[in-house]
Amino acid sequence: MLLDPLFHQALDLPDVGRPELVERSDDGDESMLVLRYEYVGQLDAVARRLIGDRPLTWRQELRLARATGRGALRVEAEAGPDRLHGGAEVVLAADGDGCVRRLDGELVVRVAVIGKMAERRIVPGFVRRLDVEAEAVADRLRAGPHPADGIP
Repeated sequence: MLLDPLFHQALDLPDVGRPELVERSDDGDESMLVLRYEYVGQLDAVARRLIGDRPLTWRQELRLARATGRGALRVEAEAGPDRLHGGAEVVLAADGDGCVRRLDGELVVRVAVIGKMAERRIVPGFVRRLDVEAEAVADRLRAGPHPADGIP
């Protein structure tokens, strides 16, 4: 489900528009999904001055190996990926009757003086969106097979 673009495109996440599919691949064991997101929430004055009138967009790439449940999540701003990017190791692990997704990584904002402050402001939004996504996955799994999109 995490690698199905239809799942993500039907998901309402806080402060971002529905994602656009950029790329998808599956070689049998490893799958990869790249989505493009646009921030549609309110930006503080400092952030607005930094990005100007441009939309705040980023690409999010998820790679997962089916056999191990391990992979990587990468995030980078489209305008200035050197200034805003992040990465995490992803592990899907059995937990009782369910599954837990663990991420271990960092988000980097390379802007003089305000970089660390910006990181502290951005991370909670990413975490909140991951929580909403996880709840949607749990809801879908509780509901059983979904014939419209083929996601079990």
